[in-house]
Amino acid sequence: MDRVQQIGDVAEIMLDYVENKKTFQTAKPLKVPTASYTDKDQFKAELELVFKRVPLMLAFTAEMPNPGDYKAMDAMGLPILINRDKQGKVRAFLNVCSHRGAPVAEEGRGNCSRFTCKYHSWTYGADGKLIGISEPGTFGDVDKGSMGLRELPCEERAGMIFVCLTPNAPIDLDTYFQGYLADFEALDFANWTYLGNRTIEGANWKIAFDGYLEGYHFKSLHPETIFPRTPSNCTHYEAFGPNIRIGFPQHSIGEQLRTVPREEWGTRENYGYDFVRIFFPNVSIFIAPEITQVAQLFPGPTPDRNRTVLNYLRRDPIRDEADREAVEGAMNFFRDVTYKEDYLIGLEIQKGVESGAHDDLTFGRNERGNQYFHEWLNWYLQDDASLPQPTL
Repeated sequence: MDRVQQIGDVAEIMLDYVENKKTFQTAKPLKVPTASYTDKDQFKAELELVFKRVPLMLAFTAEMPNPGDYKAMDAMGLPILINRDKQGKVRAFLNVCSHRGAPVAEEGRGNCSRFTCKYHSWTYGADGKLIGISEPGTFGDVDKGSMGLRELPCEERAGMIFVCLTPNAPIDLDTYFQGYLADFEALDFANWTYLGNRTIEGANWKIAFDGYLEGYHFKSLHPETIFPRTPSNCTHYEAFGPNIRIGFPQHSIGEQLRTVPREEWGTRENYGYDFVRIFFPNVSIFIAPEITQVAQLFPGPTPDRNRTVLNYLRRDPIRDEADREAVEGAMNFFRDVTYKEDYLIGLEIQKGVESGAHDDLTFGRNERGNQYFHEWLNWYLQDDASLPQPTL
């Protein structure tokens, strides 16, 4: 089906939800053990069986658009280096010198044609190959060809850079996203402007991520920020493999959609309805008219904590200093809403699940996005590809 027609059909469903006070519902509630948010063994299993196996969205084309651009970062305690070579190809490596294990690039972004370890000045090319050893006459013979940086599976698609944290692991974005990346190709996401980021910390990564997956809490938790635009408990879900597109109708959806012909309803994102796009296991993308927030949730360092990087992009480049100041204000506003209204209660929830008060948390029929996320998480944790995959 044509993408605009498909989204138009979803818009019609959301219009019905608002006008008839309905929402997406599934057959029954789902219980999730509170130990899922506290157990050290499960936490380790999540890192090994999920985060080190699936393609993670770690960078944006807009962050490193030019030959020589690179980004060095931490992902669950792993030092990662992503760079673009002279031909424009993006690669990813473990940011670890093969000599004595020091990083070859400082954390952050930059531009260079080669990477030099600050410990002993061993040098690597953009392709990760070892090209220079400091004072080789005294060091002894080494096989440079076998001592390059350890490469990671990496693919750039639709304005985003995906990396698998296990060397030599398969990476198949078409199978994993099942056409979902067409949303970002249609948005021309590769040519947007990267504005900056903010980092916040919170409770167990799943407690934090659960908050991105439903709108049941909007009226009670966001009465002055989200609820004036978006009704509570009025949500639509679509699945693309383990990934979800969540539709949030606005209070004004009827007024907004009926100003244009029915065949244009699929072009009205942000004008009647909004989408939050979820990449399993740890990315939430909200495209607003003014600015886009992309949350990357990284588990750890302990089961009760996560580190979230809030990235901000928009279609247009920065115009001038006044515009930059306005952008900084918008990023701070989105950061503050996310942290003060979502992450702080998440920390309270963490105390609650650790208290032993209840054996389970319950996700209702109206919280299908949360259910679906936990079903996929459990599927990966069983580590048996022959088992049937969850469906929405």
